[in-house]
Amino acid sequence: MRKITYRDAVIEALREELRRDEKVYLLGEDIGEFGGSYKTTVGLMQEFGKERCGTRRSPRRPSSARRSARRCSDAPRGGAHVRGLRRIAMDQIANQTAKVKYMFGGKARVPVTIRTQGGTGRSSAAQHAQSLEAWFLHVPGLKVVMPANAYDLKGLLKASIRDDNPVIFIEHKLLYATSCEVPRKSNVLPLGKAEVKRPGKDVTIVANSRMVQFSLAAADRLAAEGIDCEVVDPRTLAPLDEETILNSVAKTNKLVVVNEAAPVCGFASRWRRSWRRRASTCWTPPSSA
Repeated sequence: MRKITYRDAVIEALREELRRDEKVYLLGEDIGEFGGSYKTTVGLMQEFGKERCGTRRSPRRPSSARRSARRCSDAPRGGAHVRGLRRIAMDQIANQTAKVKYMFGGKARVPVTIRTQGGTGRSSAAQHAQSLEAWFLHVPGLKVVMPANAYDLKGLLKASIRDDNPVIFIEHKLLYATSCEVPRKSNVLPLGKAEVKRPGKDVTIVANSRMVQFSLAAADRLAAEGIDCEVVDPRTLAPLDEETILNSVAKTNKLVVVNEAAPVCGFASRWRRSWRRRASTCWTPPSSA
């Protein structure tokens, strides 16, 4: 099977969805002639034109335009790229886009996918070296996706674009050059479904995004010491597949959560708290010697 990069998986997913449905369009900063800040939209404007792959200079404008389109037209399915400046668009995202469906009694459709980047480790100044997924997890009405490899990215991005709810799609900057096997045939992965990346019996490691790669490498090293780790990737943080994670921890009786965001009120602390709350029903205390 062929291998493609994380970056090329983005381009393939967007191109296939643009070809599949003429209602799909892209808005964002520098995504037209420039091909995106990380070259993830290269060639799309040339193929689909500026009407469906357009550049907007303000991070607020794509969010406002998508929100208006949801209300006033025949349900176009928008995608946007707001880079590290998503904080500037938070009013449109958190107070408008995320709440439209609730405000209309569940009858409104808000098929918008907001692509952005996250992750640290690049020494790329304060604005471009943060993991702020917890911000979006705190907003009811948003789905949050963080793919760890090219295969997951392509399938989850296609599923996000087809979803009738707003999705925050967070790509890790340091994964764009990584590659893995991805079939040529279109694959769509379900949102809200975790995957066991490595089966094991001694300890469960729950990791997301780039931390999955580190966790798999650590599991290989621990295997040499006789410790069999199971690595679980939630893939979608909201909705979260708690069942897969709980089943794994019920088997191993040990849990490690690996996440590169701030520890206060983040995904890791949230999941540890959820596990403690439910541990009495699925945790078997170790037997005493």
